[in-house]
Amino acid sequence: MISPIAPGAESPRTSAGATGASPEPAQSAVAKVASARPRQPSLAQLRAFVAVAEHLHFRDAATAIGMSQPALSGAVSALEEVLDVQLLERTTRKVLLSPAGERLAVRARAVLDEVGALLEEADAARAPFTGVLRLGVIPTVAPYLLPTVLRLVHDTYPDLDLQVHEEQTASLLDGLAQGRLDLLLLAVPLGAPGVVELPLFEEDFVLVMPSDHWLAGRGDIPRDALRELDLLLLDEGHCLRDQALDICREAGRTTGVPVTTSAAGLSTLVQLVGGGMGVTLLPRTALRVETARNEQLATGFFAEPAPSRKVALAMRVGAARQAEFSAFAESLRGALASLPVRIERA
Repeated sequence: MISPIAPGAESPRTSAGATGASPEPAQSAVAKVASARPRQPSLAQLRAFVAVAEHLHFRDAATAIGMSQPALSGAVSALEEVLDVQLLERTTRKVLLSPAGERLAVRARAVLDEVGALLEEADAARAPFTGVLRLGVIPTVAPYLLPTVLRLVHDTYPDLDLQVHEEQTASLLDGLAQGRLDLLLLAVPLGAPGVVELPLFEEDFVLVMPSDHWLAGRGDIPRDALRELDLLLLDEGHCLRDQALDICREAGRTTGVPVTTSAAGLSTLVQLVGGGMGVTLLPRTALRVETARNEQLATGFFAEPAPSRKVALAMRVGAARQAEFSAFAESLRGALASLPVRIERA
């Protein structure tokens, strides 16, 4: 026979201190889990609250955001429940913001503004040739091609925010791989994994020398003339130095013939040549900028086939803006056609 339990008395099975107490009801456990979840107001709730905060009238607020008045009132009430804060003081004649409502209305407006900015940015990202384009350029290309690039962007892509970074090749490739840069303009081939090259042009090298040099003004200089010349080159790290050394090796220049490294930039290198310290190799696109109005300098052109370099754009494999960059490369080829180069396409 089971003895009845007096009202208010604890059952041995349910007493908190009893050994082997039964687990809490499942519904109570679910409630605790739900209460532990972070509170997340919806955008609809925030829009409803901000509209009321601006109009201080439910009907006017509902009309302003295209929502029915009952739905608006329900959204604001739901927001108060989510935040566990009274946002409004409601009377039959008017609506006022509570002190907490005044503070949170500012935050709610800021959230909605940021969401709007996010959507605008997404729209811009879907549109080609808009937003930021971080272009990396090597120093032996930048002074000679950037005027053409900048003019193209200004005239053809006015909504493109072009940001230029002048660095040496190794730094540019690292920036591309890390996502710091979007597109590179540099000499190729690179031989770098994960990089796609978009060919632009090939250009010849020209020999620059003092005006009284025995090769001055010649248009048929043989490559093997480089074997014994006092050649001035850029510092280590410049791809143009490596290209010039490759040309010299192809011409049969031995390692025993010294090569003087004297400059960090082409402008300084050319000044050293003008001072009679040796000769150097310049790409054709640099010739006008670096040698104009300097009577101490002379140029000479190599016999065909002349030594040359290739310049291209480079992007990451699988770049999200691949189609855009390919179209940009084609436009740039057209803009570069007036320079002393041979345009190349993939």
